[in-house]
Amino acid sequence: MTAPTTEPAPDQGPDPDSGHAHQLTHVDAAGRAAMVDVSGKEVTRRVARAGAVLRVQPSTARLLADGGLPKGDAVAVARIAGIQAAKRTHELIPLCHQLRLTRVDVAITVDADAGTATIVAEAAALDRTGVEMEALTAATVAGLTLYDMVKAVERSAVLTDVRLLAKSGGASGDFIRAQDPVA
Repeated sequence: MTAPTTEPAPDQGPDPDSGHAHQLTHVDAAGRAAMVDVSGKEVTRRVARAGAVLRVQPSTARLLADGGLPKGDAVAVARIAGIQAAKRTHELIPLCHQLRLTRVDVAITVDADAGTATIVAEAAALDRTGVEMEALTAATVAGLTLYDMVKAVERSAVLTDVRLLAKSGGASGDFIRAQDPVA
């Protein structure tokens, strides 16, 4: 296992750890979108963790935390929605492979005083390609489900901070987002 790296600079220039320019892997020689052929890769355990934050008024967050929203227990519904979304990522994101997921977990922490619901989704698989998109999809759909559940009391809710927190497995090595309190 290689040492974890932090993300490259946002300019998409050379990866400071490798000295190599980022290459688009989902484009063929003619510049057309193409699914990557992973048949030559080794099957390994791959894990990814992603996060998102739903920002609401503290009063709405209290209803969310207490299960007092008109639509019911939003946290439980959002967890299930996130898990289901991870399982269907290949149907939603055109160039994603269908993976053999071994685990998906969605945790939601509501901080009523701060007016936030923090979502952390983790996906794991034994496969030839990573599970980052499954974790990101789970976190995003869980957040969208929370939005759907709170919109009856607050339409100004905002889903924000969707990001990959960490990943392990595969040839590209491990990644841990720097300076993220949820990572």
